[in-house]
Amino acid sequence: MVKTIGLSVLFAFGIRTFVAQAFNVLSGSMEPTLQIDDRFIVDKMVYQFKKPQRFDIVVFSPTEELKKEQYNDAFIKRVVALPGEKVEIRKGKLYINNQLLREDKYLTPQQQTSINVCKAGQASFLAKPVTIPPNSYLVLGDNRQNSYDGRCWGVVPQENIIGRAVLRFWPLNNFGGFDN
Repeated sequence: MVKTIGLSVLFAFGIRTFVAQAFNVLSGSMEPTLQIDDRFIVDKMVYQFKKPQRFDIVVFSPTEELKKEQYNDAFIKRVVALPGEKVEIRKGKLYINNQLLREDKYLTPQQQTSINVCKAGQASFLAKPVTIPPNSYLVLGDNRQNSYDGRCWGVVPQENIIGRAVLRFWPLNNFGGFDN
């Protein structure tokens, strides 16, 4: 019996540490895709075999810039720009390598992406065109007017990415995977 309990604990710890982990949404920055208190599973193995892709919803530990601001909890945002890409905001729209990024799957047509969402006195990372550094990703919230995201604090290094959100399990009426 002790062996069974020990193996069960070890197995559960191993899965949570290396394979998958449940998270819950603590803010409205990803609305309407994710609501406050939604619970979802993150695949921690996927980026061992491939790089994050545009539109992936990722969970990541705070960057050095966020740690300076005393953030300790994981964030959830959407990958919008990949390493080496030039990013800029023009007239409320996001451009990648001078091409308009089609975000109509998760943003309403009237929703604007602006740089004036940062804290008072904080310069916007996207105030001018920026090229994403190697092994880094620009992540933004789907609720662009109410998301403290990469527009303010910059990029997420790949080593900070915990994994990709793959399955919402709560509330039950929204059970299912995520469209990217």
